Amino acid sequence: MRILYIDIDTLRADHLGCYGYHRKTSPKIDEVAQNGTIFKEAYASDAPCLPSRASLFTGKFGIHTGIVGHGGTAADLRIMGKERGFIDQRIMSEFWIFKLRQAGYYTVSISPYAERHSAYWFYAGWNEMYNPGKQGHEIADDIYFYAEKWLNKHAKEDNWMLHINFWDPHTPYRTPESFGDPFKDDPPPSWLTEDIINEHRKSYGPHSAREIHGFKSNKRIKRAFPRIKITEMKSVDDFKSWIDGYDTGIRYADFYIGKIIQILKNFNVFDETLIIVSADHGENQGELNVYGDHGTADHFTNRVPLIIKWPGKTWKNEYNNLVYTNDMAATITEGIGASVPKSWDGKSFFANIENNEPYGRKFLIISQNAWSCQRSVRFDDWILIRTYHTGLKNFPEYMLFDYKNDYHMLNNMADKNPEVLNRGIKYLEQWHKNMMKSSSSRIDPMWTVIQEGGPSHTRGELNKYLRRLKKTGREEMIQVIKEKKEKYE
Repeated sequence: MRILYIDIDTLRADHLGCYGYHRKTSPKIDEVAQNGTIFKEAYASDAPCLPSRASLFTGKFGIHTGIVGHGGTAADLRIMGKERGFIDQRIMSEFWIFKLRQAGYYTVSISPYAERHSAYWFYAGWNEMYNPGKQGHEIADDIYFYAEKWLNKHAKEDNWMLHINFWDPHTPYRTPESFGDPFKDDPPPSWLTEDIINEHRKSYGPHSAREIHGFKSNKRIKRAFPRIKITEMKSVDDFKSWIDGYDTGIRYADFYIGKIIQILKNFNVFDETLIIVSADHGENQGELNVYGDHGTADHFTNRVPLIIKWPGKTWKNEYNNLVYTNDMAATITEGIGASVPKSWDGKSFFANIENNEPYGRKFLIISQNAWSCQRSVRFDDWILIRTYHTGLKNFPEYMLFDYKNDYHMLNNMADKNPEVLNRGIKYLEQWHKNMMKSSSSRIDPMWTVIQEGGPSHTRGELNKYLRRLKKTGREEMIQVIKEKKEKYE
């Protein structure tokens, strides 16, 4: 069997047609979904980019690997210590790609991920690795150049696993102007109103309405990338311009996914190829006053699309079960006849799905430590977000939202529903106790992030940002930040 894993950076699940989006962003991905299975409640355990793929490819949560952030000590795998061997078999037996190799698959990756994040452990297990060399600024055409060449030579061969990593939905939105404006006449998502934007503008934070490009209004980005027409979010018209750039990035990647699918069809191997479509993380687009960034632990940053087309399987077209992306890795591993390492946090649900039995998690704990330090609990129809370090965002310690009836998180219910709040806190405490008990270290890597000065993307920015708040007439927010007494060294 052949395995094609399409990995789209920063792809928010609810911006795909097969997940119910009102815009036609993903006709080719939707085609895969029609022939396969949609997992509607799949989450990266740790976000964003670096810790997410670390969790997927090692099979373990960040609290166990040590990788939970984008900088400092918590951006590297924990060292093995004096027992590490010359060619250490523990890596061979535990990394997902090594498991596929051991099962007889020839493994190939087309991705700049390792270089972009200095995550050179990612090279472990691949027979071939192609790095286009633009450190995550690739457009789909750059990636397709390598994918087309490899598939035209090897598509008819058996037992290969090809990982193709697209980056087009990631800021800055850089789809070539020649691709056109496919959503010019389509309205943006209707939940974000002028009143909400005006409230956001009174507040603060990197990638908030007044600083959508980080900590300041960056006119250089606007000049360099024609699809980015704004430096602040001032109106619904601005939001439409912004979201058009994001959705066009999705459509552009989808266009090249269609070209890849066509190659498989040309070689008559599409029907017999296992195809996975997923992402490392999603993206907040206005939720919690975060625009075009992945800086929270919630169902916009951590929830990802997960579509699997498995030849010969008669699985249902949709599942709403709570799963992690490293559960997907475990499920694929078992499904091809390999053993799932006992050390993995990811659990295989292959047998359950095959036998139409109940599966999934009672609750999920999801993490963010690059732009803020948060751990959240996704359970029943709720999401509880606990913030340990705001990362210069206007977050309280606890936020509780009704996932079903308040999907865009406009009404914090933490003070109004103490029973649900306490239940979520107990889940979080139970999880943390179990994780630390099974950890190789007594140190929770999230606390390492905080002790080293907080989330890496906000370190050293405090005084400069306070000056900007004063300059832009938000002096009252300066006191709000100072009262939090967080560390930004």
